[in-house]
Amino acid sequence: MLIALTVLISLITRMAITPGHFRPTGAVPPAGPGAVPPTASNASAGPPARTALPRSTPVQMSIPAIDAASTLIPLQLNPDRTVQVPPVEKPMQAGWYSPGPTPGEIGSSVILGHVDGHSEAGIFFRLRELRPGGQVLITRQDGITARFVVYQTEQVAKDDFPTDKVYGATARPELRLITCGGAFDRQSGNYRDNVIVFAVLAA
Repeated sequence: MLIALTVLISLITRMAITPGHFRPTGAVPPAGPGAVPPTASNASAGPPARTALPRSTPVQMSIPAIDAASTLIPLQLNPDRTVQVPPVEKPMQAGWYSPGPTPGEIGSSVILGHVDGHSEAGIFFRLRELRPGGQVLITRQDGITARFVVYQTEQVAKDDFPTDKVYGATARPELRLITCGGAFDRQSGNYRDNVIVFAVLAA
C-alpha cells in the first residue's frame, strides 16, 4: 500500500491543497494549477508579530511539541502545474513552497508535509495536536532562527479549503503548515480533510 501526498493550487478562482493521497494505481491527481496566492487582504488573529525579516531560504524546521524536525526542500510547480511535494519514499521530509514568502517575510509562508507515506508515519503525523502557544522554529540560510507561535489549528474538509485565509495577503510575517487529516476514503484514494496550522512570527 502506498500512501501518497498531493497538493493542488488553482490559478483561476481557488487554491486547494490536498496532501496525503493514497494512489495504489499511480493515478494522477486532478490539476488545478497556479502559483500566485489570492491578493485579498487577510486579517489575522493571534499574538503581535515582530518586525519582518529579509528574504532568506529556510533550511530546517523544528516543532518541539510534536517532536517533529526536518530539513526543508524547496517545492515549486510540476510540468502539469501541480505543486511539487516531498518524496513519499521519505515521509519525514518537509518542504516549503519556494515561490511564496520565506519564513519571516511579510505574508504567508507555506510548509507542506506528509501525514504518512510508504506505510510509515510522516513528518506531520501529529500536526493536528498543535495548539495555540506551540512553537515552530525555522532556521534560515542567513543564520537566523525564526520563532513562530501557533494561534490556530483547523481541520477542514478539502471541499471547503479556506483559500483566502491560507494564502491571502497578510500585514505581518505568518506561517502555514499543511497536511492531510480526517477519514481516509479508499474509494477515492484521498484523505477527506486537511489539517492547517496558522502561526505568526514571535515578537
